[in-house]
Amino acid sequence: MWSPTEEEKYGVVICSFRGTVPQGLVLELGETVQILEKCEGWYRGVSIKKPSVKGIFPANYIHLKKAIVSNRGQYETVVPLEDSVVTEVTATLQEWAVLWKQLYVKHKVDLFYKLRHVMNELIDLRRQLLSGHLTQDQVREVKRHLTVRLDWGNEHLGLDLVPRKDFEVVDSDQISVSDLYKMHLSSRHSVQQSTSQVDTIRQRHGEACRMPVPHHFFLSLKSFTYNTIGEDTDVFFSLYDVREGKQISERFMVRLNKNGGPRNPEKIDRMCALFTDLSSKDMKRDLYIVAHVIRIGRMLLNDSKKGPPHLHYRRPYGCAVLSIMDVLQSISEIKEEKDFVLKVYTCNNENEWCQIHENIIRKSSTKYTAPSSNYGLIISLQLLRGDMEQIRRENPMIFNRGVSVTRKLGFPDVIMPGDIRNDLYLTLEKGDFERGGKSVQKNIEVTMYVLYADGEILKDCISLGSGEPSRSAYHSFVLYHNNSPRWGEIIKLPIPIDRFRGSHLRFEFRHCSTKDKGEKKLFGFAFTPLMRDDGTTLSDDIHELYVYKCDENSTFNNHALYLGLPCCKEDYNGCPNIPSSLIFQRSTKETFSVSTQLSSTKLTQNVDLLALLKWKAYPDRVMDILGRLRHVSGEEIVKFLQDILDTLFVVLDDNTEKYGLLVFQSLVFIINLLRDSKYFHFRPVMDTYIQKHFAGALAYKELIRCLKWYMDRSAELVRQDHIQEAMRALEYLFKFIVQSRILYSRATCGMEEEQFRSSIQELFQSIRFVLSLDSRSSETLIFTQAALLNSFPAIFDELLQMFTVQEVAEFVRGTLGSMPSTVHIGQSMDVVKLQSIARTVDSRLFSFSESRRILLPVVLHHIHLHLRQQKELLICSGILSSIFSIIKTSSLEGDVVEEVEMMVESLLDVLLQTLLTIMSKSQSQEAVRGQRCPQCTAEITGEYVSCLLSLLRQMSDTHFQHLLDNFQSKDELKEFLLKIFCVFRNLMKMSVFPRDWMVMRLLTSNIIVTTVQYLSSALHKNFTETDFDFKVWNSYFSLAVLFINQPSLQLENATPPKRKKILDKYGDMRVMMAYELFSMWQNLGEHKIHFIPGMIGPFLGVTLVPQPEVRNIMIPIFHDMMDWEQRKNGNFKQVEAELIDKLDSLVSEGKGDENYRELFSLLLLEKIEQETWRETGISFVTSVTRLMERLLDYRDCMKGDETENKKIGCTVNLMNFYKSEINKEEMYIRYIHKLCDMHLQAENYTEAAFTLLLYCELLQWEDRPLREFLHYPSQSEWQRKEGLCRKIIHYFNKGKSWEFGIPLCRELAIQYESLYDYQSLSWIRKMEATYYDNIMEQQRLEPEFFRVGFYGRKFPFFLRNKEYVCRGHDYERLEAFQQRMLSEFPQAIAMQHPNHPDDSILQCDAQYLQIYAVTPIPDNIDVLQMDRVPDRIKSFYRVNNIRKFRYDRPFHKGPKDKENEFKSLWIERTTLTLTHSLPGISRWFEVERRELVEVSPLENAIQVVENKNQELRTLISQYQHKQMHGNINLLSMCLNGVIDAAVNGGIARYQEAFFDKDYITKHPGDAEKITQLKELMQEQVHVLGVGLAVHEKFVHPEMRPLHKKLIDQFQMMRSSLYHELPGLDKLSPACSGSSTPRSNVLVSHGPMSPESIKLVHRHSPLNLLGSVRHSSSSLSSHTSSETGNLVILTDSSVGETAEDMYHMQASPSTSSLSSTHSAPSQMINSAPSSARGSPSLPDKYRHSREMMMLLPAHRDRPSSAMYPAAIMENGQPPNFQRALIQQMIGPCKPCSDPNLSVAEKAVPAAPSSWSLDSGSREALPFLSAHAGSILAPPVPPRSLPHGHYSLHFDAFHHQLSDAPPALPARTLRKSPLHPIPASPTSPQSGLDGSNSTLSGSASSGVSSLSESNFGHSSEPPPRTDTMDSVPSQAWNTDEDLETPYLPVRYSLSEPDVLESLKSQPCRSHSAPSGVIPQDTMDPPALPPKPYHSRLPNMENEEGMIIEDDDKHRPLHRKVSQPVSGGKEEQARVAWEHGISEQ
Repeated sequence: MWSPTEEEKYGVVICSFRGTVPQGLVLELGETVQILEKCEGWYRGVSIKKPSVKGIFPANYIHLKKAIVSNRGQYETVVPLEDSVVTEVTATLQEWAVLWKQLYVKHKVDLFYKLRHVMNELIDLRRQLLSGHLTQDQVREVKRHLTVRLDWGNEHLGLDLVPRKDFEVVDSDQISVSDLYKMHLSSRHSVQQSTSQVDTIRQRHGEACRMPVPHHFFLSLKSFTYNTIGEDTDVFFSLYDVREGKQISERFMVRLNKNGGPRNPEKIDRMCALFTDLSSKDMKRDLYIVAHVIRIGRMLLNDSKKGPPHLHYRRPYGCAVLSIMDVLQSISEIKEEKDFVLKVYTCNNENEWCQIHENIIRKSSTKYTAPSSNYGLIISLQLLRGDMEQIRRENPMIFNRGVSVTRKLGFPDVIMPGDIRNDLYLTLEKGDFERGGKSVQKNIEVTMYVLYADGEILKDCISLGSGEPSRSAYHSFVLYHNNSPRWGEIIKLPIPIDRFRGSHLRFEFRHCSTKDKGEKKLFGFAFTPLMRDDGTTLSDDIHELYVYKCDENSTFNNHALYLGLPCCKEDYNGCPNIPSSLIFQRSTKETFSVSTQLSSTKLTQNVDLLALLKWKAYPDRVMDILGRLRHVSGEEIVKFLQDILDTLFVVLDDNTEKYGLLVFQSLVFIINLLRDSKYFHFRPVMDTYIQKHFAGALAYKELIRCLKWYMDRSAELVRQDHIQEAMRALEYLFKFIVQSRILYSRATCGMEEEQFRSSIQELFQSIRFVLSLDSRSSETLIFTQAALLNSFPAIFDELLQMFTVQEVAEFVRGTLGSMPSTVHIGQSMDVVKLQSIARTVDSRLFSFSESRRILLPVVLHHIHLHLRQQKELLICSGILSSIFSIIKTSSLEGDVVEEVEMMVESLLDVLLQTLLTIMSKSQSQEAVRGQRCPQCTAEITGEYVSCLLSLLRQMSDTHFQHLLDNFQSKDELKEFLLKIFCVFRNLMKMSVFPRDWMVMRLLTSNIIVTTVQYLSSALHKNFTETDFDFKVWNSYFSLAVLFINQPSLQLENATPPKRKKILDKYGDMRVMMAYELFSMWQNLGEHKIHFIPGMIGPFLGVTLVPQPEVRNIMIPIFHDMMDWEQRKNGNFKQVEAELIDKLDSLVSEGKGDENYRELFSLLLLEKIEQETWRETGISFVTSVTRLMERLLDYRDCMKGDETENKKIGCTVNLMNFYKSEINKEEMYIRYIHKLCDMHLQAENYTEAAFTLLLYCELLQWEDRPLREFLHYPSQSEWQRKEGLCRKIIHYFNKGKSWEFGIPLCRELAIQYESLYDYQSLSWIRKMEATYYDNIMEQQRLEPEFFRVGFYGRKFPFFLRNKEYVCRGHDYERLEAFQQRMLSEFPQAIAMQHPNHPDDSILQCDAQYLQIYAVTPIPDNIDVLQMDRVPDRIKSFYRVNNIRKFRYDRPFHKGPKDKENEFKSLWIERTTLTLTHSLPGISRWFEVERRELVEVSPLENAIQVVENKNQELRTLISQYQHKQMHGNINLLSMCLNGVIDAAVNGGIARYQEAFFDKDYITKHPGDAEKITQLKELMQEQVHVLGVGLAVHEKFVHPEMRPLHKKLIDQFQMMRSSLYHELPGLDKLSPACSGSSTPRSNVLVSHGPMSPESIKLVHRHSPLNLLGSVRHSSSSLSSHTSSETGNLVILTDSSVGETAEDMYHMQASPSTSSLSSTHSAPSQMINSAPSSARGSPSLPDKYRHSREMMMLLPAHRDRPSSAMYPAAIMENGQPPNFQRALIQQMIGPCKPCSDPNLSVAEKAVPAAPSSWSLDSGSREALPFLSAHAGSILAPPVPPRSLPHGHYSLHFDAFHHQLSDAPPALPARTLRKSPLHPIPASPTSPQSGLDGSNSTLSGSASSGVSSLSESNFGHSSEPPPRTDTMDSVPSQAWNTDEDLETPYLPVRYSLSEPDVLESLKSQPCRSHSAPSGVIPQDTMDPPALPPKPYHSRLPNMENEEGMIIEDDDKHRPLHRKVSQPVSGGKEEQARVAWEHGISEQ
């Protein structure tokens, strides 16, 4: 049965519980639980973490704690009954735990470990506190440590500051706001000072804080390791001041045995001393610790003969020093002892022993000897601070070790009253003795005794040093053979006070003989009494004593015999009549000196003091004695304080008239002496004296009379020092007066009460008189008044003993009121006056409510005056906060309504005014200096804000009512409201309180919201109807908006415990203010229109606060606004415009969310439904909602780590929305610029230009002035448009889109021409010309295009379920693009098929990406069809201004023919049309329309053949027109490809498929198409014939075998077509020697010059590719005659560009292409990508990486000597290698080809249209100049993935044994004119209707090879046919346009070939220079000297320099060259050419 618990209410989980039972509550170790019920070993309750979830848990898993239960029952609250600090530590650790782990995640490792350490410390300290075994002091100390650590952690973790008082968290409700503010300040201070030990908070007034802190050195002797003396030693430690040259402390003595251990075994580990009472001043002195070592033993250490062994002498041995200055820093920082080693130095000359320490300190090394080893005295030191009590408390261990307290010589800075001391320090200075007729000097020992008057030797009155017991006799050390010894040894004489008088010292002098007997012979003595006859003690001085002769037989029994003798010179002068017949004769030549220093609290050396104490002995000298008292030292006075005071009052009683004034002055002198910090501690002695010992019952009359007399004279006297002193002594004078009166009335039963009262009244009148004097003329009077005001508050407590509270309050009010109330008395006087008021407020008097009512008006009056004048603000704020503090405390006990009323009347207005002034000052200073004045803003603003808040918090309804009723007019009320609203606004804007002062900020907010609720009714009542005042209302609304938006109120950001705490205490104040705001808005009525559109932005900001209730309250206001504007204007355009504008800026600041969008739409649509203007309203709300969608998307993109693409897409989307849907031009333009900046950042220069063009198009060529906007200055529209055009042209240039820039150049030119601005016109025309040059000369890469589908609801709004086409980056292939997209959308899943997705995918909550490559369909077909247009120009139009893209997918219809697949191979062609053409303002645009058509096999065949014919025609025509300079390779390859393919079944496959009778009968409709295909085949034979004729003309003699092979194969081709197409044999001019009419088109332009032939011979790629070691003038004999078979086989990863081939020459030598830099074939030709799977790097980088493997060292690397013969006339690169290769690789059959092996047939033929396996890339062709030389990868083959086509080569049967190495050939390139199709049997070309390169399908949409690039001549193109005029060209790397395109992809699968090639050796060749990173440099101004080209330029074989003209961009893999530099450039090239030829 479950029963409610009574005691068990609160517990801690001590073992985790998994909650495995029904209703089980999951609990973690350390969680706290509140227990509700119990049942048989189980509890039911809740975890404090999740109070809403109830459950059961085992009772034995819980440790119960005592707790206080309030509100028992269903809603009971339980608070653990433990120390509040423990509770706080627990809660804080739980909060830190979460944040601590986050630190690790955020890599804040340093803080992570520090915090871990602090958390462990906290846990440990908490454990100590809970143990309950600590003393109160220890508890206090532990709490201090805990709070310091809590505050430190909170600050470093950015948590809130916790205000505390005495380590406990304060409750803000129990104290005033001012006090709370101060606690925050002190908590902040203690956090910053958390390292300091002492608690810095002290009482505000009172001088205790002036107390100096004494320092103490703890010294411990660990060991004396360097002790080879072999005798006992005494070591004396003391502190020595170098500057003053004297010891400042007693000596600490350690007695050691001959082994270096303590002589007393009990002293082991206890040889320690505490040098006490060092002041701060002492710590700054140059102090040393000096250790003197005295040995005790024979006279001479190393001579056993000297002296008998039984006699021991004290002999000097050595000394050690340690500078405290040097070690102070290190010992101050640590709290424990630190060890030091002191070397012991020995004295070279004993006579200088007394100075040895000085010599060591001064490093006079000749005077002492250093020890042989480094060891010596090992001591440890520790510095301690605080008074002795504190030291004993904090370091009990030290005192447990029996530490010897070693005092200062003399008194410390502070003399403590109970400190009784009576020490006489005697220093044995020196002696001068006669030799006494001996040959050697004496060894003198001095023995000293202290004797009493009766001759008794006093026991234990001599101390050699602390640490050892006192003794009765002292023996000095002996200096060997020295008649004038200097000892300098200090002895302490602790003689009892009662034995002091009458005692004397006797010094006996003995000679210590070192002979055998070794006796000590007495030869003289000296003596001195300790007190003079007049009762004063021996003075602190050197006393030179007389030496009297005597011997061993002399007896001192009758000491009276010598005491009558003079002891010194002064004594002798005192008693001249000494009989000479005494037994002791003075030795006149011998002297002995001692010095003494008395440190006694009982004995005095002062005659005047003694005279006063015995005044009755000198009755006639009393006046003089009283006068001399002020010359007695303070130390003497405080020592005899009680005696002196007694004496003074006795004198006063003796004769009041005569001595009254003098006694008064003496009393004043003594009282003021106690104000000195040195004697401050004697004030309690004075207090005790007054309370317990004072007996002057009549003294009060005289004291009052004297005091009044002084005050009354203050107006007349010029010198007022004595008056000022009396004023300063006022407090104690009043204490004497009051105590005296009490004693008198006690004795007389209250007689003369009236007289006393009236005399006090009169005294106060005098005080008022002094204060009311005008002190401006007299400075001395000011000081008198100041002294009086300072002391005045101290007398209140005394008066309260005699008078009632009201009476004293009246006295005080009168006095304070008598001060001049002007503020112009003078600055210092104002301060004093206010300080006096402050101390009045802090006094006990002010804590009585009766006195407060009397005093408050006068206090407030003065403060009011100062605040009005803005003077002494800091002191005023202090007074105010004290008042508020007292009133808050009183309000908890009684009623303070009246006092608060007074303060409201007097202060509220002036406080507001003061705050406004301070705030505006601090803001203006901020503006001036850029920083706040700390004095002004932080301190004063904080103080005054807290005062204002305190006042407002104390105000109740009635106070507010009175306040508002008391305003005379509405203007006054308006002014007040404006002020208070303004102050509140500033409070929130300026954030007066730091961010972590959460308690303070919340309390402030609470007070503000409460105040605003009181004031809003007044606002509504007074300023709504006829008296509507916009300013006040606007101020109110701004305040409310600011309030709701305060960061401290945004509870969503707070941790759950913190949020709960705030809600419990204050509720959600935003909601309270929102209700207030809404009701005030409703109260406005028709005046609402004044706030449209002004308040839309602010209100919108409020609605964006993520608090549902606030949103629900505020959003309907927008409907209201729309309604009012609709009523007034008939529309709500203003609301609309403002809402959209503000929404943009607010959302971009991070406000708003998806819920807000839905709520906004929902609430407003609901409201609008009922309106007449419903339609416009709904459309407006809808468009705002849609805008919000886009803005939120935009923000999420910008905020997250999103990629450029997403950001750009998002911005485009938003920009278009602004333009098309809501037509906000300004916002549209803003986003144009944001988009442009993004493009620039991503280096999309072309897109940036198109983006800016949008803005440019909005502007006209007019002179209309435009305002300043964004970064544009105010300027005319014409200027802005011109600037934009220039910028756009610049960006088009950087993006290498010169064709787009040229029309703008023209537009600008027209403008310049119309304005006759010829300078600009010339500049723009030159620019245009440069662009034309660039088009012709600079290399550009063709980009690839990819279609991307974004499916699923998880995509951002602007992408969801849409498809886009994207323009790829330079060199970006499909797989790289795909990787990029997947990394941009890491959650996305890649779809593996190209089919359109169904609804399930479109609607699912996921992200699907569908990507494949597409082919651009150019619009501008005309250019591409023109014959003479260079390919450079055409390539631009092929890939720019494209709006349509095509994607082909092959598929089989009907049954598949195993023999010939072409019969059933159809193409599904998808055409995509975009919304805008690419390139444009984005790299991608949405697909607007899709069209699907199917192409039949026959139509496909027609397209393939037609394209191939076109390609051949173009190539042949270029050779005929000499566009290709001499290098015939491309033509060879192209012809070989077509002919070879045709012979080996290329066209034959088409014949089989479509010329078959079956086919013709089945497809009668295709007759026309079949005829067309036949004609095209015939045409191909024509074209091939012409091609062979051209080939014959240009072919190199050594390449004749190839030509012959081509002719033979051509004959075979014709014969194979013969039976199908009769008459073909007549067509070939190559065979017949005659030209057909058709071939007349292809006319040659004449023969080549011999020079050009020579160049071909030397530089042709075929020759280059031979790459043999021989000179280039003779081809190697290795060259086989079977050159015909050019086998090309490679992987795309090597040599991607044309320059790869052209640069790969082997050696810098001009004469031979040596193979110095060769490498095995494996390095050049890696495995085909299809055999390798996906690349780990994008191709772009992989290429570079693999190419780098081939590079020679930088210095060896040749620049390629470029091959002029290989260039067309216009500098265009040879462009047909691709065609040749393609025709060569013609017999690339599908898997059904009968020639393929069985294994290969197994590979399915239909490709997957799109695959994530990005492995398959196009193999790049390699050329070989020798028969059968094949490059193959060294990787074993594997079966090809689905969709890869195999290659088959006839050439594989060639012998491989001696094949020389081959080189990469030129990359495939798009055809310049109509593409010529490859052989019909090539499936790749067969699928492509318009281009010889593969369209997306056959390559599975994957392509990975960059377009080949080639440079151009730096000379203008030569016009002649010969090559003589063309110098060697200089090539250099260009800027960064790269043009990827879609080449064919082949894969390799010939296992036998692969195997046979594994071991094939091959030489590598130097890498293309495009890959070589070069330093960029400007071209030299003058031509460089031969062989001294600049480093980054690499000299090539002809002496040419390859330079890089791109200074800014990283180098790309391409070659190009700069625009010609005119004559100078030509001259330079020519000159260099000349040099190289020489």
